[in-house]
Order: sequence, then structure tokens, then C-alpha cells
Amino acid sequence: MTYDVKDLSLAERGKLRIEWATKSMPVLMSIRERFEREKPLRGVRIAACLHVTTETAFLMQTLKAGGASIRLCASNPLSTQDDVAASLVVHDEIPVFAIKGEDRETYYRHIIQALEEKPQITMDDGADLVSTLHTEKRELIDQVIGGTEETTTGVIRLRSMAERGVLRYPIVAVNDANTKHLFDNRYGTGQSTIDGIIRATNRLMAGSVFVVCGYGWCGRGVAMRARGMGARVIVTEVDPLKALEAVMDGYEVMPIAEAAKIGDIFCTLTGNIRVIRKEHFEVMKDGAIVSNSGHFNVELDLEALSEMAVSRRFIRDFVEEFRLKNGRNIYVLAEGRLVNLSAAEGHPSSVMDMSFANQALCVEYIIKNGQRLERQVYTVPREIDEEVARLKLSSMGISIDQLTKEQDFYLKSWEMGT
Repeated sequence: MTYDVKDLSLAERGKLRIEWATKSMPVLMSIRERFEREKPLRGVRIAACLHVTTETAFLMQTLKAGGASIRLCASNPLSTQDDVAASLVVHDEIPVFAIKGEDRETYYRHIIQALEEKPQITMDDGADLVSTLHTEKRELIDQVIGGTEETTTGVIRLRSMAERGVLRYPIVAVNDANTKHLFDNRYGTGQSTIDGIIRATNRLMAGSVFVVCGYGWCGRGVAMRARGMGARVIVTEVDPLKALEAVMDGYEVMPIAEAAKIGDIFCTLTGNIRVIRKEHFEVMKDGAIVSNSGHFNVELDLEALSEMAVSRRFIRDFVEEFRLKNGRNIYVLAEGRLVNLSAAEGHPSSVMDMSFANQALCVEYIIKNGQRLERQVYTVPREIDEEVARLKLSSMGISIDQLTKEQDFYLKSWEMGT
């Protein structure tokens, strides 16, 4: 078995951390138990490009229990948990190609190594695996049945590929499941992003001016948690509907050019490029902290900031100081990469339980239905979304009502009026 991880001696520690995570993942556990009995993935080859975390490890174990053979690589150079990677190699015999802090060349080499599985299914988080397959390993595409995509940025890229007619196989957008983005993006990103910022800086949230760039589900979550810790939250947006929603939710809304002058802590969550640029860095306070929780570090114009700086140094783990000509300092967290996974541990396992339950069930769905799907991006089937919600409620000991026959008939009819 080939693999490339930092240190196999970390495997025992990783195994314990994976066990801890699984205790809060009852939905995926129930799916794993069924997969072990039924083997719905028997003989299926999967290449996965995901954040290598404890929760991802349990998903890999679940897919293997279902009969799949898997290769796993990292979907971000800084998000790998090295002890988890080692554990998957040692205890689960799953080839892993991921090292926290790997450079760009190593990152893409690892993606190529994952594709050496000659996959029938791809699992992606950001679409780097799919784009590499479509550009550098095109000879492998014909045997691919379909794939899944975990995050907003990846879905945007894949929909662009589909619209341009270059996507060669169907993709299910796991991110678009209600049991994913309504919970993972909002509650998971909200908590883990604040966790990453605090771990990196140990700064007090209460009384600070916290600028959230983007008010999608991730931005909503971060704004909610920052306000809950006593910060004065400012939202910047380009979408008038989202901006209006932020106002109605009680936040200040203004352009980033204005917010840049008064913010203490900044976090981008837009999925777009150069959200915070040179003209914004130029007016920031001395000591301003800048971070990103979108998938790629392109949201911060770090090239411009580097050109503006007369010196730069790491002053703490994941905190880089850029000293400007006028003597002001700007601090960038985690190289502008996902601060929640780079400086912390990512989403809590209880919320990833739903996201990865969707992943596992969507892989099963693709195997059964992939041959009749077209080359486009599909939303998660409603029955899978509702099944994940039902299982989650059941694991929490919560029951809900069901429609009576009369109520069901009423909702499907048009004859009954006032």
C-alpha cells in the first residue's frame, strides 16, 4: 500500500481522536452498520479529496465498510490532521496522501496519487480533484460514474463547468442539501471559525469590531457567534437581498471600504476573489486581524499586502505580521486559508454527522442511478435529505407529528376554499 503522511507513530493518538468524534455521529454510525450488512459499495473505487479530519476518517471507514476501496488526499494544504492521516493508514489500511503544511507542488502530487485509484466515484471538497481529473488525467474520466461535492466554492466551479459543457460526468452537490448547508455551514462554520480565530490570537471578542464579509449561510453563522461573544458585528455584502436580511437580523451593513477603517477583526466567507484588497489594507487600524473561512485563500489579496509590507514575520502559530511603511501592523491568520481548519479542528463532529451522512448516501445513490444521470450538477434527492433529518431527530430522542390522511388530501387538493 502506498501512502504519504507525516508520521505513522501518530496513529494511536489519531485512533483515539477518531473514536471520540464517532461518539457524536450517530446518523453516520447507523449508515455504517447498514453498509456493513448490505455491502452496497462492493468493488467500487473511490478517490476522495477532503479535509483529513477525524470526521472524514469516520466517513472513510463507513465507505470501506460498505465494500469500497478508497484513496484519500487533502482538499487544503493546511487542514490535515496528521495523526488522523496516520491512523487511517495504520489501522484502516486506507491509502492517505496528506501532510499538514504541504506546499502547492506536494498538494497537487497528492491529488494525482489519489487519482491512481482509477476511480469510479469522486468525492471532492472545492473541486480540485475534479478539475485535475479533467485537465491532467482525462484518460480516466470514461470509467467515472459520478461524484459528490462538499462545499459552496466547489459547487460554483462545477456548475461553471457544466454550463460551459466541459463537465464529463454527473455530480451531486452535497453542499446544497438542507441538512448540510443549513447546519454545517451555519452552525459548524460559525463555531469553528470563531474557535480558529481565538486559538490563533487569544484575543477577546467582547467589545471588538468584527467584520463579516459575505452573509451566506457561513457568514450568518460567524456573525451570530461573534455577536454572541459580545462583538459589534458589521456585515459587508454585494447581494441586496442578503444585505437587507443582515440589516433585519440587527447587524450594521456597509461597504468594505468603510468597514476597513473601523474593524478590529475581519473574516471573509464569500467564495470570491480579492474581497479585501490593497485599498482596504491601506486604511486598516494598526493591529487589525484579517482571516478567511472561505475555501480558497484568494479572498484576501495577499500579494498586494506583501508588496505593501516592509517586513513580515510569524509572531505566533498561524499569525503572520505584515509591517507597513507607516509603521502599522496587519496580522493575517493561517496564510489566509480556512482559519477554522488551519488554526482549529474544523466543524464539530455532531454537525459533520449530517454532512457526511449525505455523502455516504449520495455515493450509494450514484452507484444505483449514475448511468442514467446527465453530465450536470444535481441537488441531493429530497428523500435522502429528509432521511438524514429523520435519523438525526431520532438520535436526539425527538419525535414529530405526521400528516393525517385528511391533512394530506387537503394539501394536495384545490377544491376546498374558505
